[in-house]
Amino acid sequence: MNLCAILLLLIFAAPGWGKEPEAFPDLNPNNLHELKEATRVLEEELKLAARPQTYLLIDLGANTILIKGRGISLHQIPIVTWSAGPQEALKGVHRLMARPSVVRRKIEPGGGVEQEPISVADMPTDYMLSFTPSLNVTVIPSVANNGLLRGAVLLGKVGWHKVEDWVVRLFTEQPAEPSAHLRLTLTADHAQSLAWSLVDGMAIVIRRSSDK
Repeated sequence: MNLCAILLLLIFAAPGWGKEPEAFPDLNPNNLHELKEATRVLEEELKLAARPQTYLLIDLGANTILIKGRGISLHQIPIVTWSAGPQEALKGVHRLMARPSVVRRKIEPGGGVEQEPISVADMPTDYMLSFTPSLNVTVIPSVANNGLLRGAVLLGKVGWHKVEDWVVRLFTEQPAEPSAHLRLTLTADHAQSLAWSLVDGMAIVIRRSSDK
């Protein structure tokens, strides 16, 4: 690891950078692979933190989603479970193409024409996020409180992008590379909270896990 990488780790681990005393508390300093991955993420964060826009850090090692601004954690969302395709495709900065659609509440008959302001409760609990460069992130709620049919429908959405990739490879002259994809299982409340926090063009950085 070069001197620049070591300095980055020290800068982001300093208490003055953010609220947390360490950038990655679970980091094993004796694991060269983890150190290289942490350095890569911090280098990407350094670029994003120089701008006023918020961004997402999906930390697969710590099972958390961090909404950050200027390098400071503004909100933390725990990940229940996750799965991904080849993690090599999850590096770099990706930008959100469009935020999830809002589930608008129906206007009650005779209740007037004005709608109540949109709130977190209006956000969906299961959705797919498309980023550029090509990355699909599927968010599904924990299925423990859902019926078997509901759970099957949600899990079916996860594999739909694989069908799309297969169709492209079948009907085009040039074989297409499968899109990078990541599936996140969150509680329903946290899934809505994440959808509420997203904005078009929002940047995302993923810290890959060495466990999978």
